[in-house]
Amino acid sequence: KVLSDDGLYVWRVHVDWEEPGQSRVVGPDKVPVAPYHYLCGGQLTRCVPQPGTDRRLDSQGDKIMSRLVYRNLEDRQALVAVHSVATTSGGGGVRWYEFEVDGDGDVGLRQQGTFLSDGDYRWMASPAMDRAGNLGIGYSFGGDDHFAGQRFTGRMAGDTPGRMTLGETVLVEGQGSQTSTLRWEDYTTTAMDPRDDCTIWYVGDYLKAGAETYSTSICMFRLPGCEAQ
Repeated sequence: KVLSDDGLYVWRVHVDWEEPGQSRVVGPDKVPVAPYHYLCGGQLTRCVPQPGTDRRLDSQGDKIMSRLVYRNLEDRQALVAVHSVATTSGGGGVRWYEFEVDGDGDVGLRQQGTFLSDGDYRWMASPAMDRAGNLGIGYSFGGDDHFAGQRFTGRMAGDTPGRMTLGETVLVEGQGSQTSTLRWEDYTTTAMDPRDDCTIWYVGDYLKAGAETYSTSICMFRLPGCEAQ
């Protein structure tokens, strides 16, 4: 089982609706990135700790998370991807990438980073890019001293490459540990509001004190510098 890599892989798909036999898939083409190791060794591995219980949560660390973002900005085409990786501090971080797609359809890395390596766990992230090219990421957060909840970070389009410069915002604090199942929600997601293409909506779960099932937190935010159409 492969748990580490130093690349992401791209397939090109051409669909010919009039001549289906002309449809084709080409690839994979490797896009080199910083080396990474899947958080917890991948899916169903009972990794993320919780206060007051030995029951650990699945990190879904073996896949690009919901969702791969495509944006056609005025001067470039962008792809944004996130997944959960192991960190040197022993916790989990959100590895994020911004790629560019050139006129020939070739994909190249524009920038990348890992947020955040402090011993706690950040996982199951979902990114969004607004019409100005600003990037926001919502994700689950938890650890030995923190019930699983939801947090958010972001960066401006012109900021120093490879950094989430807006720090971390707590969206909702978890109030209890999940013991009924090891799967932790399925999944978080971000969505751009089509009314202005600046407002980001984020949906994620948490447990209230004494509850056996999730509650859902729905949050909205706008990053500075994005002007509505």
